[in-house]
Amino acid sequence: MSSVPERGEIDEAYKWDLESLYADDEAWEAAFDAVQERVDDLQAFEGRATEDPETLQETLETYEAIMREASNVSAYARMRRDEDTSDSHYQALASRAQSLFAEVRSAASFLEPEIQSLDEGTVDEYVAANPDLDVYEHYFDDVLRAKPHTRSTEVENLLANLGEVLGSTGEVYDMLTNADVEFPTVEDSEARSASDPSSGDEPGEEPDGERRRITLNNFTTLQEHPDREFRREVYEVFYDEWEEYRNAIGAAYRNSVKTDVKLARARNYDTAREAALDGPNVPVEVYDTLVDTVNDNLDVLGRHADLKRRHVGGDQLRMWDLYVPMVDGESPDVEYDQAREWVTEAVAPLGEAYQESLAEGLDSRWVDVYETANKQSGAYSGGTYDSQPFILMNYQDDVSSMYTLAHELGHSLHSEYTSEHQPYVYSSYEIFVAEVASTVNETLLTHHLLDVVEDERLRRHVLNQYLERFRSTLFRQTMFAEFEHRTHELEEEGEALTADRLDDLYSDLKGTYYADADVDDRIAREWMRIPHFYRAFYVYQYATGISAAVALAEGILEEGEPAAERYREFLASGSREYPLELLETAGVDMASADPIESAIDTYDEFLGEFEDLV
Repeated sequence: MSSVPERGEIDEAYKWDLESLYADDEAWEAAFDAVQERVDDLQAFEGRATEDPETLQETLETYEAIMREASNVSAYARMRRDEDTSDSHYQALASRAQSLFAEVRSAASFLEPEIQSLDEGTVDEYVAANPDLDVYEHYFDDVLRAKPHTRSTEVENLLANLGEVLGSTGEVYDMLTNADVEFPTVEDSEARSASDPSSGDEPGEEPDGERRRITLNNFTTLQEHPDREFRREVYEVFYDEWEEYRNAIGAAYRNSVKTDVKLARARNYDTAREAALDGPNVPVEVYDTLVDTVNDNLDVLGRHADLKRRHVGGDQLRMWDLYVPMVDGESPDVEYDQAREWVTEAVAPLGEAYQESLAEGLDSRWVDVYETANKQSGAYSGGTYDSQPFILMNYQDDVSSMYTLAHELGHSLHSEYTSEHQPYVYSSYEIFVAEVASTVNETLLTHHLLDVVEDERLRRHVLNQYLERFRSTLFRQTMFAEFEHRTHELEEEGEALTADRLDDLYSDLKGTYYADADVDDRIAREWMRIPHFYRAFYVYQYATGISAAVALAEGILEEGEPAAERYREFLASGSREYPLELLETAGVDMASADPIESAIDTYDEFLGEFEDLV
C-alpha cells in the first residue's frame, strides 16, 4: 500500500528550522514560565493606564513586550503540533500555549476600555505631550473607533478568559479531520488502464493492484487524474466517508456559528458579519459588491465549466470532473527544487532586494516541504514579529504545489517587510491585504513560466493552473462567502442549522454556480471539509485579494520599477493604515466593483487564449 512517509524519513533541508525560534522544548518551557511571571506586571497598570502620557506609554510597552514573547511561545507549540497532529506531547504544549495567550489577553483586557475612557481631544493632548506616543496615532484612532462595541473592563475580561473555549469547535474539527478520521483506500491509479478516460458513468471491473490511501492533502491531486472512473471512485468513497461524521461535524459548525453570533451581539453589532468586517474597518458593502459582481458574471465560470465538459467528453460535467486539468495526462512533475528556482526568478519584477530576501529565506529553511504522517493538512505561512517566517506545505511534485509555494512566500515576504519597517503595534496586517501579497506572486509566476518554458505540455498545464486558481479563488471562495453569510443569517433568524439544512443550502449554491453541471447529492457534503469555515467571514478576502493582485501585478509588469516601489511600500506598511487605504495607495480601489470586473475580464481572456492552444 502506498503510504505517507514518517517525518524521520525526510531530509532536514526540507524541514522548517523551528530551532531558530527555540533551541528545544526546554528553552520553550523557560520562555513559557517567563511570560507567565510577567502577567502580574501588566495587571499592575489596571485602573491607571491613562492617568498621564508617561504611564500610558509604559503600559503599552509592557503589553507589547509580553505579547511578543507569548506569540513566540504560541507559534512554536502550534507548529510542533502541526508536524504530527497525533503527538500528544505537542498537543499538550499547544493547549498550554493557547491558555497562556488567553491569560495574557485577559490581563490586558482593561487597556482598550481605559483608552476609550478618554475623548479624542485628550488623546491628542497626550500625544503632543509625549512624542514617544506619536507612533500609536493610528492605533489610538482604531481603538476609539471601536468604542461603541467595547464593553466594560469586567465584560472584556470575561470575554478574553473565554477566548480559548469559544474557539474550541475549530480545534475539535481539526483534530477530528487531521488525526482521527482515516479515509479509505483506492486502487492506485498506476494499476488502472487509462485507455478510455472519458468513460466512467458506470464502474467497471477493477484489476488487482497496489492501493493508495486518500488523505485531505492528496484528494484534490487525485481528482486531477485523467482516468475519469478513478476520479469518480475517489470522489464517491471520499464523500461517503464524510457522511459517517456528519452529526459531529454538523454540531461543530453549528456551534461555531452560534459563537460568532453571540459574540457579535455581546459587542452590540447587528450581525456576525458586521462584527467580523468592522475589525479591519471594511464596509459590508465591499462584501456585497463582491457577491453581486461575481453572480452577475457566472456565465464566464460556465464557459470554463463547458470547456472542462468538452475535454472529458461527457454529456454533463460531473462533480468529480471539476478539478481535472483541461490537458491530456497528469500534471508534469515539478520537483520542489525546480519550483524554488522558477518562483525565485518570477519575482524579479518586484526588485532585486525582494528577490534576494526570498532566495535567502528558502536557503534558511523557512519551508516544511513534504507531507508526512499525521501532518497538518493544507499550507500556511506563519511565524512571529521576532522570528523568521515559517511555511507549512504538503508538496506533491506538481504544478499546483509550485503555485502554493509562490502563494505562501508572498505572505512570508509581506511579514518580513512589515517586521523590518514597522513597530510591533502595526505588525499584524489584515487578511484583506495579506491575500493580495500572495496572489501577486502567483500572477508573476504565471507570466514568467509562459515566457521561459518551452515545453508545450507544461505551458498548457501552467495556463490551466492559472485558470483553475481564478476559478477556485474568485468564484469558489465567493460561493463560500455566500454560504457563510447565509448560515449566520439563519442562526440570527433562529433557524436550526442541522446537517441536513446545511447540505441543502450548500447544494443550492453549488447548483447556482454550476447551473449546467450534474450537481449530485454527495457534493452537498463539501462544506464539511472546509476548515476555513471555522474562521468566519475570512474566505471572501481570497476573492477580493485576487482582484486587487491582478491589477497590481499587471501594473508592475507594464510600468516597471515605479509600480514595484509602490507595491513594496504597501508591503512595508503593515497595518499602519486601514486596508482600503493601503490598497488605494498601492493603486487599487477595492470600494468599487472595478477590480473584480477587471479580474473576471482577465479570466475570460485567458479562457480564450487556452481555447486557441487546444
